[in-house]
Amino acid sequence: MAEALRQAGQIVHTHDVHFPSNAKDVEWLTVVGRRGWIVLTKDDRIRYRAIEQRALMQSSVAAFILTAKGLTGPDMAAIFVKALPQIFRFVTKYPRPFIASISRGGSIALVRSNIHG
Repeated sequence: MAEALRQAGQIVHTHDVHFPSNAKDVEWLTVVGRRGWIVLTKDDRIRYRAIEQRALMQSSVAAFILTAKGLTGPDMAAIFVKALPQIFRFVTKYPRPFIASISRGGSIALVRSNIHG
């Protein structure tokens, strides 16, 4: 997935390059927020766990969560690349922090923000 985004011209930082593979979400989300990075993930449990939501909101993270199940790595990469124009519009339209979902078709919907709930 990271390579497909790089080929699309994006700067990509992968989790395991910057954090231990077993790093708790609350730890790495704080660092990501401080650095102003955008989170792209397939871990949709983040949007349901209060501790991770709180860390995300307190750290001013913009998170996009791929909600479709049963996808291959190339499938996920294609969806994220297809969604890039919408992701850029979204981060311009909505102030951080927020959680947004990305569907299998690449459409984006706001799930949670400090302003909208």
